[in-house]
Amino acid sequence: MTAIKETIDISRRPEDVFSYVTDPSHLPEWQESVASVTPVGDAPLEVGSRVVVTRKIGHREFPMTAEVAELDPPRSWRMRGVDGPVRGDVKGTIEPLGDGERSRVTLSLEFETHGIGKMLGPLVVRPHARKEMPRNEQKLKGLLEGHE
Repeated sequence: MTAIKETIDISRRPEDVFSYVTDPSHLPEWQESVASVTPVGDAPLEVGSRVVVTRKIGHREFPMTAEVAELDPPRSWRMRGVDGPVRGDVKGTIEPLGDGERSRVTLSLEFETHGIGKMLGPLVVRPHARKEMPRNEQKLKGLLEGHE
């Protein structure tokens, strides 16, 4: 499957954007399907850190473990699912704009499917994510620019 990719410009410095989007505790604030996030362990966020992200899709909740695969502050990060039938792999990049007081954020999401996920991924999860991603980026923009 090809990646779902969305880009948005935010009137905040790349360092501010990176700090916010890579803090898993903020996910429920800007991603509409995230019901909760629970860190695995108490170490600071670094490559190899894991969190359990519970997403609500329809009337059901699905917990999934995600692992930090890359952290390159304030330029990029990557989180990948490590369990479940449908595993998301999201790559985020942040480019400074103009005088560095603005940022261009690009999110790229791919899925790996296993078992029943081979059916659920293309029929349910992918269409849901395609609709949700632009709304999530708008919510992120609003929160970081102080409009929310």
